[in-house]
Order: sequence, then structure tokens, then C-alpha cells
Amino acid sequence: MLRDLTGFYSLPDMPFPQPLPVFNRPLRHDGHVSKPTNLPQAPTGSVGLEPATEASPGEPAARIRMTGHQRKAQLIGIGRSLFAVRGLDATTIEEIAAKAGVSKPVIYEHFGSKEGLYREVVEHEFRILLDSITEALSTDANPRVLVERAALALLGYIEQRTDGFRILIRDAPPSQPEGAFSTLLSHVTVRVEHLLSDEFALRGFSSADGAMYAQMLVGMVAMTGQWWLDSRTPDKRAVAAHLVNMAWNGLTGLQKEPELRSGA
Repeated sequence: MLRDLTGFYSLPDMPFPQPLPVFNRPLRHDGHVSKPTNLPQAPTGSVGLEPATEASPGEPAARIRMTGHQRKAQLIGIGRSLFAVRGLDATTIEEIAAKAGVSKPVIYEHFGSKEGLYREVVEHEFRILLDSITEALSTDANPRVLVERAALALLGYIEQRTDGFRILIRDAPPSQPEGAFSTLLSHVTVRVEHLLSDEFALRGFSSADGAMYAQMLVGMVAMTGQWWLDSRTPDKRAVAAHLVNMAWNGLTGLQKEPELRSGA
């Protein structure tokens, strides 16, 4: 028999705990107890953690761990997209940092300033386009084919890297006050000048005129490219064919001593 322990211990007055809720848990036909249907629902997500949510537009992106090289490339890409839409002056360092999911000091660490990032973007795009056109003009082919390839190189760059081309033709970085696109065209014109000078010499024309005609030819292609940037019709191969048609057939009918007929 159990002894009555009331006489040995005196318990303090304590509130009796509330009874637990009674849940209806009927037996299933297989003898197992059914899962309660009126249990309080636990919050979704991990215990003790709030469920992950995606950042809303305008909010800082979640920061992803990257190497220094990867982070720099990421910032150049983000800078290019923002600069293409808003330009250098209207784009803020805060916007760039928020879109990259980093703090402003990270941008300063890689580029020194917003202008430093812009300069990197311009130089990156400048090199890509210049290398593409230079390669097109460096292959072993007749002048007409070279003009075709150069035109396609420019139009292909515009098609694939539209943001980059918008930046090249708009704002000038401090390192190139005359304009990035103008600087690039100057490099291309020098190359075209050599090609035309050789061709002129073979045809009995003055090779010195090659520099002047190179300016005309490059300018025609460049202006057509800027028009096609927003037009995009017809397709780039058709545009290149029309450019070469005008340039080449015009060059074919050149006169050694051209004269104006207007009398002005």
C-alpha cells in the first residue's frame, strides 16, 4: 500500500495547469490512431526562421559570395545596363550597389569612384568592338569582302551588345573627352586608309586621297549603324549588303578629277 505523503511534504499553493485540448483521434480500421485534424497549424518555413522572400524591385539584392574577379565583372555588367539607360550623370552609386547587392565601399574598392566604373565599362566595350572590326579588316581578302566583313562586325556588335553601343555613342569618359566612339572610328579609319591607299595606287589614283575616302567610308558605315540601332529593320545582312552596294559601286565609278556640276 502506498503511504500518504501529505504529512511529510507541504506543497505551496500553485495554480493548476490548464487541461490540454482534447483532440478527436478515432481508430482507423487497421487499428492505428488517425492523425489529429484539429491541431494548431505550425507556421511554414524553418523553425525559428522567417520564410525566405524575394527582394522587391528597388530593394537590395541578396549578396552572393564571389571572387574579386567575378565581383568586378558583375559590377561592370550592372554598370553597363544602368549607364546605357540613364547615362553617367543620372546613375547613382547607390543604384549600382543596390542592384549588385553590395555596399558602396565595395564599388570604391574596385573602381575608386562612379566615374572609374564608367571608364572601365567604356574601355571594355571599346576594346570588344575595335578588336572585332580590326579582325574583320585583317583577313586575307579583296577590299570589297573586307568592307562587307567590317560592316557586319559593327552591326553584329550593335545587335549583341546594344547597351555597350549606346554608351559608346553617348557619353565621353574623362580619359576620352572627344568621345569613345569618335576615338574608335579614328582607329578604324587609319586601318581603312591603308587598304584604300593600296587599292587607289593599283587603279592609278593618288594614294594620298585614301585618307579622305577612308573618312567618308567609315563615316557612312558608322552613321548607318547608329540609325540601325533603333530601327533593326531590315536585318543586319541586308543592311551590310546595301552599304557595300553603295560604297563599292560608287568607288568603281570614281573619276580621277571629279568636278561639281552645280556651278556654285
